Parts: sequence; structure tokens; C-alpha cells
Amino acid sequence: MELFNSALGKNITFVHPAYFIIRGLSGLPNINHYYVFLFFVFIVSVLGNTVVMAVIYLDHNLRTPKYVAVFNLAFVDLCGSSALVPKLLDIFLLDHPYISYSDCLAFFFFCYTFLSMQSYNLVALAYDRLIAIIFPLHYRVKVTHRFMLSLIASFWVFIIIAVFIAVGLLTRLSFCDSVVINSYFCDHARIYRLACNDNFPNYVVGTLYTVLIFWLPLFFVLLTYLCIGCTLAKVATLREGIKAFKTCVGHLSLVAIYFIPLLIASTLMEKLHPNARIINLSLTSVFPPMLNPIIYVLQTQEIKESVKRLLKIRGKSKVTIQ
Repeated sequence: MELFNSALGKNITFVHPAYFIIRGLSGLPNINHYYVFLFFVFIVSVLGNTVVMAVIYLDHNLRTPKYVAVFNLAFVDLCGSSALVPKLLDIFLLDHPYISYSDCLAFFFFCYTFLSMQSYNLVALAYDRLIAIIFPLHYRVKVTHRFMLSLIASFWVFIIIAVFIAVGLLTRLSFCDSVVINSYFCDHARIYRLACNDNFPNYVVGTLYTVLIFWLPLFFVLLTYLCIGCTLAKVATLREGIKAFKTCVGHLSLVAIYFIPLLIASTLMEKLHPNARIINLSLTSVFPPMLNPIIYVLQTQEIKESVKRLLKIRGKSKVTIQ
């Protein structure tokens, strides 16, 4: 972070607080029940994503480019939940609202990195479906393991750099008055609005970040399915179209679960009560990681068959040992 500060001049001193206070939800009765609920959501998320990753790793039939992206999504969901929920529970359920300045920036970095990667992982899966349906004969040539790994790696690099820049710009802010963050974690917008010096660069980066991480992926996914719909309407019979579209149901469900709550929050942000905003955004952060593995296990025939095969092999091995 010293690069950001040295570029502004060696004689500039920034007032960094020893700690921030994360306020979260306030004035709601029995709010601890909500945090206990989030704990159970976290447990289901960890178990579900671990199972999906294990199934893809153990079954060689799932070593395809599509499941490279699915494995990465499960990994991102697992890491994102692990970065957010335990600290959230420590802050609110165990009543430790104070978080040091450096820990807050680290908390922000990891939460934003993993939550943002979910968005771009959906882009990778949308591209996979686009090529599989529109160019089925060229799918194995256009979507290879090397291509998918390169695409996902480029997304990781882009997001890490973007979040690192946002964190770096936060270090040039001075906090002379309030250190209370009205959110459920170290939220970028809630932090820079507390600053007593110029925070316009943070506002610009935050706006650009929202466009690149939220609106651009959403636009690409919607455009992808518009192209898929037009293609199926032109060249496929109704039965073939339904069969092809069934392969997209799981991905469309993930897209809806991830983007719709964010869309509601972004369009109604100023009209929502602070508690309603925090509940909406916190559920948006923890629910997709829980539901993604459930949806893929239930909606994807390959994974269901793989689970059955692995259970059958495990059952036979137990019988043999006995």
C-alpha cells in the first residue's frame, strides 16, 4: 500500500484509526436468531461445496472444461463463505464489534475478491453454454481445458488487481470523526464515506468497480441467453430446443440467485431502510454459496450419476473389506 501513499507525496500524513466499529443491524428484537441461521447456512455451504469439489476431483468423467468452471465456483463459494461468515458471527453473535484497521482492510479484500469472482465465474459458465448450444460441432475445439483455465486465471488476476487498487485508495483516507461502519462487514462504500479528506477517487473506483463486477457480467449473461434463445428458435425443433435449454437450467438458477437480489439492492438502495439493506446484502452474500452446490447436484445429470457411481464403488469396497 506504500506505493499509493508515496505517489501522493512523502510529506502527506493520513489519519488511520486504531480500529473500526461494525454496527450491523440495530434495534431488531431477537436478532441473534438471524446470526444462528447464518451459521447453519454456512455449515450447509461448506459441506455442499466440499462435496461438489470432491465429486469433480474423484470422477475422471467430470474432468471437462465445464466442470473446471464448476469446481472453481465451488472453491470460490467455499472461500467466500469462510472469509465472511465466521468473522460476521464473531462480530455480532459473540459481540466483538471492534476490528483493527489492518484487519478491516484484509476482511474487505478477501470478501470482495471471492464475492466478485462468483460473478465472473457465472460468465465463464455462460460462455460454455453459448458455445455448446450455438457451435456444438466446434465445442471441443473452442472450449478446451487450457482455454477454460486461462479464462478463469485471467478473471482471478483482474479481480485481485481491481480489489487491491480499491484497498490501496482506502489507505490514503483520513478518519477524523466517526469510525462506525453501518454494515455487516468492512464495506467499501461505508468506509470511504467516513473519511474527512477527499474521497472522490474512491467514489470513482467504487462506481467503476460496480460496473465491471456487476453490470458488465450481467449484461454478458443476458446477451448470451438472448443469442441462445434466438438460435434455438431458428434451427431447432421444440423438443430439441427444450432438451438443449434443460442444460442451461442449473446455470440460469445460479444467475437468478446471484444477480436478482443485487439488482434489487442497487436500484432501491436509497429507499431501503438500513436494516433491510443489510439483511438483503448479507443474504445475497451467504445464500448463493449454499444453493449453488444443491442446484448443481439436483439439476445436473452428470453430477447425479457421478455421485451414484462413487457411492456404488464405495459400497462395493466396504463389502469387499468385510
